[in-house]
Amino acid sequence: MTRDDTLAGVQSRTVDTDRLETHYLESGGESESGETDDTVVFVHGNVSSSRFFEDAIADLPDRYHAIAPDLRGYGDSETKPVDATNGLGDFAGDLRALFDELDVEDPITLVGWSNGGGAAMRYTIDNPEMVDSLVLINPLSPYGFGGTKDEDGTPCFDDYAGSGGGLGNDEFVAGLADRDRSEGGESSPRKVLRTFYVDPTHEFDEAREESYLTGMLDTATGDENYPGNAAPSENWPGVAPGDTGVNNAISPKYCSLAEITEIDPDEKPPVRWIRGDSDQIVSNESFFDVGTLGQMGEVPGWPGEDVFPPQPMVDQTRAVLEEYADAGGEFDEVVFRNTGHTPHLEVPGDFLDELETVIGQ
Repeated sequence: MTRDDTLAGVQSRTVDTDRLETHYLESGGESESGETDDTVVFVHGNVSSSRFFEDAIADLPDRYHAIAPDLRGYGDSETKPVDATNGLGDFAGDLRALFDELDVEDPITLVGWSNGGGAAMRYTIDNPEMVDSLVLINPLSPYGFGGTKDEDGTPCFDDYAGSGGGLGNDEFVAGLADRDRSEGGESSPRKVLRTFYVDPTHEFDEAREESYLTGMLDTATGDENYPGNAAPSENWPGVAPGDTGVNNAISPKYCSLAEITEIDPDEKPPVRWIRGDSDQIVSNESFFDVGTLGQMGEVPGWPGEDVFPPQPMVDQTRAVLEEYADAGGEFDEVVFRNTGHTPHLEVPGDFLDELETVIGQ
């Protein structure tokens, strides 16, 4: 499937790799001399698609070859089950298959946003020689999402209760399944887009909002995709991770990205960590983390700060990147003020300025 409503300068393409049929957006790829310049790959987050990077690749100078794929079960790519037990390995493997199909042989600038930041870290761990620079935008913590309580990623419970597919918001998931475009309901996809994907003060262009909403609604729902299945637990809040689906793949039970520090110093790409200071999804007090919700009294029976505090996601990422630097790598942290979970949409000019300082370095 390809799209016919892309922005000027952006092409919609689909290829059949040896793993799945993958849709991607593409732009640029030729300098004034006619030669292909650096390749930049953009990996979207959870409940989104390549549409969230379409503006960025449309505005990126033509000398860069930009590729923004839809991950399995998202956008216009084929829906296939996500095996949670290998963490984000399915997504990293799909990226490698896509690059092989497109004959991307030179090292790339890899840009990952949110869960896509986790997939980008996983790909870099598995293929460090293929990554020139790694750009992480409000990324998933190296210790996954939910169920850990300190900078070292210590699990709150041995069964990782409080993370995984059983913690999805039923109203939100139903809205995705029903392709609900309404403005009603606190957990409707449009409400979540306006309230949590960006700083609540941000105002979308009407046409672009509709495209982003479509990108959210093009999410395959169910036990094998989003949010995934669940297992009962004797620990608070009563559910532990299952073994299929995206939210289980990012549970700390299976998601282990801190090993990025173990990449050989000669192969460690420089990392640029970009984030918004008002992010409500990936933060030290995420509104999507059951530890935060328990502390707020939104989930009954919270066992308290000592047992299950809000996950310090930002602190965990910083601690791992500092260790990465100590082990021979390098990283920079860039914080945009009054910006939420999507700096590439909220402050696109500033974001592209930062990105261009990284490409090819």
